[in-house]
Amino acid sequence: MKTILILGGGKSATYLIDFLADSCQSGDRKLILADLDPVLASKKLKGKQNTEAKELNIENSSERSALIASADVVVSMLPAFMHPVVAQECIKQEKHFFSASYESEEMQKMKEEVSAKGLFFLNECGLDPGIDHMSAMHLIDQAKEKGEEIISFKSYCGGLLAPESEDNPWKYKFTWNPRNVVLAGQGTSRYIEKGELKFVPYHQLYKRLETIRLDQVGDFDGYPNRDSLSYRSVYGLENIETMLRGTLRRAGYCKAWDVFVQLGMTDDSFQVEFPTGTTLRQFINSFLPYEKELSVEEKLGKVIPDLDFPIFEKLQWLGFFGDKKLPQTKGSPAQLLQAILEKDWALAADDKDMIVMQHIFEIKSDQGIKKLTSSLLCYGEDAIYTAMAKTVGLPLAIAVDQFLKGKITVRGMHVPVIKEIYQPILEQLALEGIRFEEKYS
Repeated sequence: MKTILILGGGKSATYLIDFLADSCQSGDRKLILADLDPVLASKKLKGKQNTEAKELNIENSSERSALIASADVVVSMLPAFMHPVVAQECIKQEKHFFSASYESEEMQKMKEEVSAKGLFFLNECGLDPGIDHMSAMHLIDQAKEKGEEIISFKSYCGGLLAPESEDNPWKYKFTWNPRNVVLAGQGTSRYIEKGELKFVPYHQLYKRLETIRLDQVGDFDGYPNRDSLSYRSVYGLENIETMLRGTLRRAGYCKAWDVFVQLGMTDDSFQVEFPTGTTLRQFINSFLPYEKELSVEEKLGKVIPDLDFPIFEKLQWLGFFGDKKLPQTKGSPAQLLQAILEKDWALAADDKDMIVMQHIFEIKSDQGIKKLTSSLLCYGEDAIYTAMAKTVGLPLAIAVDQFLKGKITVRGMHVPVIKEIYQPILEQLALEGIRFEEKYS
């Protein structure tokens, strides 16, 4: 009997847990779900045979080591900074390792050891990164097999609300880690456009937008992710003229979010403390210059020259021009902003989310240059069975399943860009309703 250990049973793990728990019903596998809250973990396992919930204190190294010792494969759904700690223990105990998170530099330093021990480590096998890699490589390999050359590749992804749940002016609610949303884009984004290197500092990021359209659901703002350049080698497109990976938000979101960026309200580098009873109006005013004769709204208009009604409406809806109290008065500006948004951008029980992904290729062939657009739309069922959880968890679950079935035989540390890994996962995802529509023009 093979034992699968999942570390962490948070929101993104719902489909992962269900899929792997179901795979244990034949009797040749066992699933252990370890979480800070063992009662919640037990509830998520739904009493299925060959499954067990355990308490996880991830900072207790002996407990962590004992849990890993009991498993054949380890799936880490913990915060990204914990992956290297778990991975190192997996190497020590010769266990296979899976995660949906980016393959960090710290993880990459373990590559030789992973290969030397004949282990399989798979990272970046969720949504973005994950499904984006696999669906892109499928099309890239297809083009190369035909002798075609890819001269441009842009890829965008967003975790958003389904149209019927867009009930606020931002048309946005949290479907993944709120902190990551608030801090998104910090640093400098890098990509290449028609052979020219492009660098976008954080204060310019939400101004450097491209409109992405999907016929069924309308227009989106696309902005560049932090590092697109390194993916030229990952995808085998070292000489490509245009390479950009980006994030999607509903049209109009970025222009309003940029107000927070320009004022410094997304800064996480210093701490502030306000008196109890401070209002959101006073909070935003603390980032504006002192001008006794002017109202907060007037000062904001001077600092943000392109402040228009749609932006004003979004800020007003959050309560920044009224007497609404700050839910948290101590922390970094980013933490205080997050506390505000977590109240107003929380998913209601019957809300449905939506994943939008689009790849845009320009491909040079004997017949000339053709454009290929490959689009994915995936809808959630409710606030628990979200499209985000489905698209993050299922690729990882399928990868574990295929590996245990012996369908994935490679060893070493990988991201899912080789055919042996991505092909069976994409085929199974299609059966689960996660499939792309392709259009040539």
